[in-house]
Amino acid sequence: MIFEKVVELIANELSVSKEEIKMETHLQNDLGADSLDAVELIMTVEEEFDLSIPDDLAQGLKTVGDIVRYLEANK
Repeated sequence: MIFEKVVELIANELSVSKEEIKMETHLQNDLGADSLDAVELIMTVEEEFDLSIPDDLAQGLKTVGDIVRYLEANK
C-alpha cells in the first residue's frame, strides 16, 4: 500500500513511468531527479502522508525503498 502510493507520487512528480519504479530504484541515478526534484518529492510525500521528515534524514533518502521504509517506520 505505501509502496504503491510512493510509486504514484514519484511517477507524477518526476514524470516517469510507474513500471520504471522499484524498491531499489535510485531517485537521482535511475530517474534523473536533481536536488530540487528531491525537495519537491519529499514535500509531496510529507503532505500525502501527513508527516514531517527532518531535512538531515530527507537527504539520506536516496532510493524508493529508503522512502518506503522511512514511511513504514514512522506512520
